[in-house]
Amino acid sequence: MGIHYTYGAFKSAKKMEKQAKKEKKLAERRARKAAKDGSKKPKNETTMHDISKAITLDDLTRPDKK
Repeated sequence: MGIHYTYGAFKSAKKMEKQAKKEKKLAERRARKAAKDGSKKPKNETTMHDISKAITLDDLTRPDKK
């Protein structure tokens, strides 16, 4: 006759393989989406002046000074 395995003997192993494959696919999708979205975002971000403070001549002439 031979050795016959039941479905239940390998059920947990198959389930773990499927879960790992699913997670791998999801991680690849997220990486591709992040790479795609990262290139679209503008890198020039302007900062707003704090409206509770008065605007001085120093703020207007040297905006990069913090």
